[in-house]
Amino acid sequence: MVNDTVTTAAHGTWPSPVDAATAASHDGRPEFPGVVGEEVWWTAPRPTEGGRRTLVRCRADGTEESVLPAPWNVRSRVIEYGGHPWAGTLRPDGTPSVVFVHFPDQRLYGYEPDTPGARPYPLTPVGATGDGLRWADLRIHPDRDEVWGVLEEFTGPAPTDVRRVIAAVPLDGSAADDRSAVRELANTDSGHRFLTGPRLSPDGRRAAWIAWDHPRMPWEGTEVVLADIPEGTGPFTGARTVLGGPGESICQVEWAPDGSLLHIGDATGWWAPYRSRPDELDGPAPLPRAPLAPGRSEEFGGALWKIGLQWCHPLADGLLAVIHGKGTTALGILDPETGELVDAAGPWTEWAAGLAVHGDRVIGIAASPRSGYEVVELDTRTGHTRVIGARHRDPVDPAYYPEPRERVFTGPGGREIHATVYPPHHPGHRAPEGTRAPYVIWAHGGPTGHAPLVLDLEIAYFTSRGIGVAEVNYGGSTGYGRAYRDRLRERWGEVDVEDCAAVARALADEGTADPARLAVRGGSAGGWTAAASLAGTDVYACGTIIFPVLDLLGWATGETHDFESRYLHSLIGPLEEVPERYRDRSPLARADRITAPFLLLQGLDDVICPPAQSERFLAEMAGRGVPHRYIAFEGEGHGFRMAETMIRALEAELALYLHAFGIDRPDTAPLELST
Repeated sequence: MVNDTVTTAAHGTWPSPVDAATAASHDGRPEFPGVVGEEVWWTAPRPTEGGRRTLVRCRADGTEESVLPAPWNVRSRVIEYGGHPWAGTLRPDGTPSVVFVHFPDQRLYGYEPDTPGARPYPLTPVGATGDGLRWADLRIHPDRDEVWGVLEEFTGPAPTDVRRVIAAVPLDGSAADDRSAVRELANTDSGHRFLTGPRLSPDGRRAAWIAWDHPRMPWEGTEVVLADIPEGTGPFTGARTVLGGPGESICQVEWAPDGSLLHIGDATGWWAPYRSRPDELDGPAPLPRAPLAPGRSEEFGGALWKIGLQWCHPLADGLLAVIHGKGTTALGILDPETGELVDAAGPWTEWAAGLAVHGDRVIGIAASPRSGYEVVELDTRTGHTRVIGARHRDPVDPAYYPEPRERVFTGPGGREIHATVYPPHHPGHRAPEGTRAPYVIWAHGGPTGHAPLVLDLEIAYFTSRGIGVAEVNYGGSTGYGRAYRDRLRERWGEVDVEDCAAVARALADEGTADPARLAVRGGSAGGWTAAASLAGTDVYACGTIIFPVLDLLGWATGETHDFESRYLHSLIGPLEEVPERYRDRSPLARADRITAPFLLLQGLDDVICPPAQSERFLAEMAGRGVPHRYIAFEGEGHGFRMAETMIRALEAELALYLHAFGIDRPDTAPLELST
């Protein structure tokens, strides 16, 4: 229990039960829910087991168990960010059979967990070239002994030497050592460079999928492809583009039980659901379509960072389960005939892009400001919701959790900036009257991403010690419509930096934050924003830069993976037209302008933001007299997953702020800094 006595002490010196180990052990969330028979399954993180992801099942009696022991790691590397990495069905004897991607070799494996003595067995071969064969967005065909999905096949040593295929793999293991036994159903050799897995029509005669090409990203412009499925073993026939284009992002396509084609597109400026009737599917493109939730200024979709994300799922009665909202999200049931939308009751403010349906039940993954991500079931008959898996359990007294405040700030030109402010909060401590708190401005990754309003113990780690946090959904973020996303077009390194600085200055001007004790922090694209902020503003006393982009020219000319290799075309502009922007905006070229101390954290296995960028940046900073620390982590890629890494990183970050803000904490070792 929390002591009723309130102690007055300086910001940053408060004791806290939220230590780095606690925060690390609760990092990550469940993903990719599905139904196998009567059971709900999903993938789950295991930070203390080398950062692997396991497959979890919830039995009919509510018992939750891991299906795969260590070292099995259920995670795909397709487009590096992955996609739906497993599929399951029931065997004739009623026991489950699953197919999954094993992260280290990216092979597909089959497994019958209820068969005594059974072990996972390979279904696909190891790739012989480059990074080999990778798989995602898996579906077991209901009438054929095959699993269908996306195959990403490397054809050479470069990260862009790759082709993508919709492929079928036999479940009997006959393709385990034979690439020729993998049937190609559709490929990108003469068409689109990127594609999702196929969605099969209820009668099994058609397949639909999403596709796009460089230089577009999927949140900029995608297309829906429709094809016929032959009765034999041949590839799809008659493939044609029927919806979408360069100016519309379609992030999901599904089939309704009546054979209608459903999709989520942003033609109106908001991702919204649409329907094309069965009798319209043979007509000329673009197909006629009807909006199912007209006139709503909110998002029913999001950025397709992983292959197979879902924001809607049809039910057998014709209704649609949808995830929707502006900023925060809710799970609702949409009547496509009337447009009526009824939201599920509950405390959750963020629903992850993944839904499963079994009869009248809808399963999703949701979190709130007081709980981490949980597996939640909605009974559509009664409207009742309940947690069925990964139940949140408070690792510390929730009185130490932050108390977030959603805010809208004003940026340059009067533009709105969405942010969530987490003031310092402690049940037994407060700061002396009249003192202002130090604050850390968090810039999320992406940059086409979003900082959700959910419990994050890394934030609690700082707020419970007396350091505030402000998460900024700067221009370019998802969740607020296409116009908000497009603010960042050709202005990355400007709008994001300006918006974060505007929030920091506003907090200082209103008396909330100490203007002399502001920091900026971010990972990936947020690491870019943090570094660019230190180089381009005088707002911050220090910064934490985590697996960042630092050199645009290097990133655009072969230093990153295929999926994002042309991302800068829209974020900065075409390289051949504006080469000076690539130089002038890069923190690497502006290292001489950085005077504030910084911490740089990097995974040595990162192929998205490779360590070579950090190393070149450090070489530019050497001898300039700016205190800094570089910590590189073996075995870590893009996004830290191992508990020991996260513990060391979080403790080092706190030590940097104590140094820069002039705070003395005897329980925290000082950070050794170089100049």
